[in-house]
Amino acid sequence: MAFSINLGKKLIFLVLIVSVVTITITGFLSFNYADQILDKRTGEQLLGESTARGETLRLIFESRIEQNNILASDPMIKLLVSNMNQIPENQLKEIKEENRRDFLIQVQAFQELIGYSIGFEDTKIIGKNGKVFFSLTGILNENYAEDVFFQRGLKESFIEFEPSEFGKKMIVVSPIFADNKKGDGPIGVIISKMRTSAIDNILLNKSWLGETGEVYIVNNESLMLSKSRFLDDVIFKQQVDTFAVQKCFGNGEEFLGFYQDYRNVTIYGSSYCADDLGIVLLVEMDEEEVKRPIDILQERILETGIIISIGMVIAAFLISKSLSRPLLKLKNAANQIANGDFGVRTNITTSDEIGEVSNAFDSMAQKLQESLIEIKEKEEVIKQQEEILLKFSQHTQNDCVGVIDMKDSTRISSELSDEKVTKMYEIFLNFMAKIVRKHDGQVVKNIGDALMFRFSNVDPKNTDGMKNILECCLEMIGSHDELKKQLSAEGMPELDYKISATYGTVKVAESTTSNISDIFGPTVNKCFKINSLCPKNSVVVGDNLYEILKDFDEYEFTQISSGEMKEKYGYSIFEVKRRS
Repeated sequence: MAFSINLGKKLIFLVLIVSVVTITITGFLSFNYADQILDKRTGEQLLGESTARGETLRLIFESRIEQNNILASDPMIKLLVSNMNQIPENQLKEIKEENRRDFLIQVQAFQELIGYSIGFEDTKIIGKNGKVFFSLTGILNENYAEDVFFQRGLKESFIEFEPSEFGKKMIVVSPIFADNKKGDGPIGVIISKMRTSAIDNILLNKSWLGETGEVYIVNNESLMLSKSRFLDDVIFKQQVDTFAVQKCFGNGEEFLGFYQDYRNVTIYGSSYCADDLGIVLLVEMDEEEVKRPIDILQERILETGIIISIGMVIAAFLISKSLSRPLLKLKNAANQIANGDFGVRTNITTSDEIGEVSNAFDSMAQKLQESLIEIKEKEEVIKQQEEILLKFSQHTQNDCVGVIDMKDSTRISSELSDEKVTKMYEIFLNFMAKIVRKHDGQVVKNIGDALMFRFSNVDPKNTDGMKNILECCLEMIGSHDELKKQLSAEGMPELDYKISATYGTVKVAESTTSNISDIFGPTVNKCFKINSLCPKNSVVVGDNLYEILKDFDEYEFTQISSGEMKEKYGYSIFEVKRRS
């Protein structure tokens, strides 16, 4: 049953489409613009947070190093270390006890100078050979000669972190030089252990970070050094090998954008790269929270669009009713004409466009009647001609059928203009047709990029005739270089091709209106099927033709293995070459 749509419905449908399209475009542009603005502003805030907190961290790191250097440059500390370096091993323990009080006095004076807020927990004075001379936690017979911090501390001042029972501790290391003569090498190293409350206050401050924002630092071994908002017990345990971390420690670059965080959640983040200090600070917020205002805006636009569309549909319905009445009258008249009553006339006399359509309607009815009579007369003539064209005769005979087909013609044609494709086919098909006619063969037709030819009424016992057929196919292969020259002269690429030949019964169709004969039947079908398995620039023959030619000493036959072809069609295929 056909579904019909009247003018009123079409008008409503048109208004609905216009409304939807307009609202969709407006919504898309608004959504896209809002998305860009939101990304930009969020990015600016993230960048500001990472820069401000990162610079504050850098200031803390540098101040801790400077404070540790003050202790390392204290004259009394230098004197104690210089003297202790000269004490024999058997007297070292006794001298440590004697000088410990001077060490504690200097440390207390240092803390009073810079304040107790830096959170000193321990300070070790180590000699140049790795022996611990003094420590706030007591004198131990420790040897730091192989310690990584000690070895690096002989070269430079630096800050590192180490895990502790409650998270992490800051390790500040500074070399001690005698009389500030760095060229003579250090006489010892100070390794201070400090609490990280000042750093934690910066990282754990969640102002502006919303529901999913977090700030944390990662060291150059891609390990998290601060608490996570989402996971427990992560310090020195959680691997953070994100894109922002790779950019910092791989290229020394900061990054702002979307990427996967250590939870495999897409976030919007900004990094502060301090690779010279061995850390990168990351300020991140989940993409879902960043995009949430956009989702709300999208919902509001959709709700508003639905309300506007409903209102416009109601208005369109009322307007369509005022237009449809005269059109229904015109429709009924058209139905009468459709039923063959060309004498019907409309009585619409309005002065608008519908009235003009009504006047044209009457003229159309008369012309339709005249045209219908003329069409019927022409149909009779066409039927008489078709009966003549469809008459043809058929008979069967034994032929040798051959097919030559281009290889990769689709790919080659896609790289050429239409004019060059036509020229390429013309050169190829004419070139091969000349060889066929040279050997007294007959070109049947070309099918796309393939040429079908035959040798009709072949006597399989005629040795010369059968050799002539095989020589025709081999000459086509041997003429590959000559064909290549002709194509190259026209600026076209080299062509490869495949040739197949079969022998058997074919049906010959001869049209009564043309001198061109066509052939069809299993022999033709078999020739096309075995062509698909032919190697490029080679000749293959079917098993019927092979049985006739196999005893010719001049040729070498190699069977091509094709289990599918043998199992499905019962065909055996043989490649033919001249014996060398």
